[in-house]
Amino acid sequence: MTDLLTFTIVGLFTGAAYAIAASGLVLVYATTKVFNLAHGAMGMVMSFTFWQLSVAVGLQPWFALLLVVLVIAPVFGLVVERVLMRGLGAAPVSVSLVVTVGLFVGLVGLAQTVWPPDSRIVEPFFGAAEVEIGGLFVGYHQILTMVLAVVVAASLYFLLERTRIGLAMRGSVDDPTLLGLYGGSPVRVAQVSWALGTSLGALAGILLIPLLSLDYFQLTFLVINAYTAAVLGRLRNLPLTFVGALLLGVLQAYLVGYLPTGDLFMNLRTVIPMLLLFGLLIFLPPVRFRLGQIRGVPAPPVPSLVRSVAAGSGLVLVVAVASLSMSDSTILQAGTGLVFAMIMLSLVLLTGYSGHVSLAQLSFAGIGALTVAQLNSSSLWALGLAVLVAAVVGGLVALPVMRLTGLYLTLATFAFGQLMDRLVFQSEKFGFGQSNGLPAPRPGIFGTGLGGDRVYLVMLAAVFAVLGIGLLAVRRGRYGRLLIAMRDSPAACDTLGLDPRRFKVLLFMSSAGIAGLAGVLWAGLRQGAGSSDFQVMASLPLLLLAVVCGVTTVSGALIGGFALMLLPVIQSSNGNAVGGAVLLVIGLAAVGLGRDPNGLVSFAITGGRALLRTVGLEAAAGPTAGAGRDSSAGKDSTTGRDTGQSAPAPGTDQADGVHPRSTDASDGPRNEEVRAGGTA
Repeated sequence: MTDLLTFTIVGLFTGAAYAIAASGLVLVYATTKVFNLAHGAMGMVMSFTFWQLSVAVGLQPWFALLLVVLVIAPVFGLVVERVLMRGLGAAPVSVSLVVTVGLFVGLVGLAQTVWPPDSRIVEPFFGAAEVEIGGLFVGYHQILTMVLAVVVAASLYFLLERTRIGLAMRGSVDDPTLLGLYGGSPVRVAQVSWALGTSLGALAGILLIPLLSLDYFQLTFLVINAYTAAVLGRLRNLPLTFVGALLLGVLQAYLVGYLPTGDLFMNLRTVIPMLLLFGLLIFLPPVRFRLGQIRGVPAPPVPSLVRSVAAGSGLVLVVAVASLSMSDSTILQAGTGLVFAMIMLSLVLLTGYSGHVSLAQLSFAGIGALTVAQLNSSSLWALGLAVLVAAVVGGLVALPVMRLTGLYLTLATFAFGQLMDRLVFQSEKFGFGQSNGLPAPRPGIFGTGLGGDRVYLVMLAAVFAVLGIGLLAVRRGRYGRLLIAMRDSPAACDTLGLDPRRFKVLLFMSSAGIAGLAGVLWAGLRQGAGSSDFQVMASLPLLLLAVVCGVTTVSGALIGGFALMLLPVIQSSNGNAVGGAVLLVIGLAAVGLGRDPNGLVSFAITGGRALLRTVGLEAAAGPTAGAGRDSSAGKDSTTGRDTGQSAPAPGTDQADGVHPRSTDASDGPRNEEVRAGGTA
């Protein structure tokens, strides 16, 4: 009984901190429709700020706490809302998720830049003072945390039920537009929500410092455990969220106290919240489509088959020639860049074409590497089996939650990535705990081994080219147009009888298979795989760089792969501070470009066309969709008659199902049901 009471008190203490953080998360989402994936990172930065004021500067801890929670955190939340998040709730879910992930990575980079890794100790409030309760000694800091959780819950209830701004916040949950028609201010509601949400995240982070110490990722990911409590409350119900957080903390404490010891159980204890999150997502009711939402995303024109093959052949030729003068280390880096580019191709299919955000692509790559390492064979059948296993696992991840869309599906992939990281990639039972990692053979072709590094590098370029050509072929075809239509308006497709659930599993299987193939080739490049190669945290900069460089294009994936390869090179050469600054830049770039998934490629194409028009070489840019017609005037260039068609907007994709036309230069005649689904 003594042990049970001890674990209960510890669980209530942790659950109280979860409840404070989850309340802020739910408050922001319920009033603005933005799920802030950076909520934990914001609490982490505020915790470091508290250390700076209370320890480095020497302010009294109580004064530093009030200064951070009541002044600095609300101001920071207001700035984030005004500069980054305003209007984001009306954007596609994939856009809001990418922006908040960009803020997540940017804040981690900011913390690493301002506060380089070092040992930092923050004493609990009231020091080591304790009180005896039923024969147990409970610290005043733990009691303070539980009391503050109750105060936060009571204050939020009073705010929402007894104040005018609370009434407006509840009205904003139901219909922000209707609130504005009745004289309310959705903008003011969003400002108050972000200020309060950031303050609550800061308070939770500061209260957890004595338990975790000041660590960039432990503070961030422990606050992420509040996601489970938030999902239990369906991201709207604050009382249910509060109760769920307390139950989560107690359950986690019981499992930590009573589970057997051992490698598997030690790792299992750390992923209890993720297991519960994945289970909750499976049993959640289906998500209703939001009617009337048509959100087209213009994209660069899709190249023809001839141009795709020519570009792919040119890439292979350039790599083959450049490899002749490369050193062994440079070949390894170039090969790593090509492998990352292949993983980003899986995001082009999943995120760029269909609008689903996955935070587990590196986990699927790890499954491919693990499978080929366990088979210990360099034959093509082993490679194919590894790809098949990764694809099947991807389908199994999507199958339980295929009723869900957007946010919930992304959270499911994040939970799966966490589970794979802790239970598989960090486990010695699968061989990743060896000093040299898990050895893996290099694949061969028809019995001929690709042992030479230069030959293997050229082969990687050829595989990337084939995958890119295949993706573009899919994009030009009927299946690609269906993906675009479902991305832009799932409700319209549903009314036309196009059930998105039938395609979601196949889509995830294809994307996971591409990532699994990249994992096999990565293991072959290094002739082994380590436990740190497939961490879920690394999937965040992978997604962000794909978006920054252009997640809708193959060329964007190629550029993003090499940019991601350079991150550890920069960090190892210049230290963690510079590496943190690079993460900060990537995060800010993703926040800036998150609303335009075409990224830098779109800017390059638009700038190139503008330059050609400036120098009078527009005709030399190649044939356009309106060949034989004056696209700027909507007239036939031969007869001068008005065709009755308006000119396409610069940078739009005539094959994306967003801009309706009777014909499509790159795709041929447009399917009528897809045209209706994409433009209804």
